[in-house]
Amino acid sequence: MKRYCVIISMFFTGVIIGQKNGTMDNVATYKKEVKQTIVEFFEGFHKGDTSIIRKTIDQDITLKTVIKTKEGSYSTRSTNVSDFMRVIHEMAQKSRWNERLLLFKIEADKQLATAWTPYEFYLNDTFSHCGINTFQLYHDGTQWKILSVVDTRKKEDCQ
Repeated sequence: MKRYCVIISMFFTGVIIGQKNGTMDNVATYKKEVKQTIVEFFEGFHKGDTSIIRKTIDQDITLKTVIKTKEGSYSTRSTNVSDFMRVIHEMAQKSRWNERLLLFKIEADKQLATAWTPYEFYLNDTFSHCGINTFQLYHDGTQWKILSVVDTRKKEDCQ
């Protein structure tokens, strides 16, 4: 009887470990897909191609920037998605924007993900500013969609 208990215990331990590893594999896949969605968003951003961007975002996306006020405190400024798309499209005609993502820190499960991406921004190959982007994404059943982007911007202390 004791021998059967040991065998059954070993079996269930293997099943549990196998399930845990499968879950970790799924998380790694989710993270890779989330990163690819953000990369595609920036491909559209750099090309000024709003059709690429639209494929990666939720129709009700929120866009916010944390800004430093004249008094030295911090506040947020919202950007309307229509205005954002217009500026992106017009930008491609006049100048070259290059937002270099320095790192991806991503947490994800099957439905929801968060990404933290420090960046450096260059305008026509000249450094402009640096900051952090945070992305909230959800999986709509077929692909990841960006729900919100919040960024910071600063000109000093970038390294």
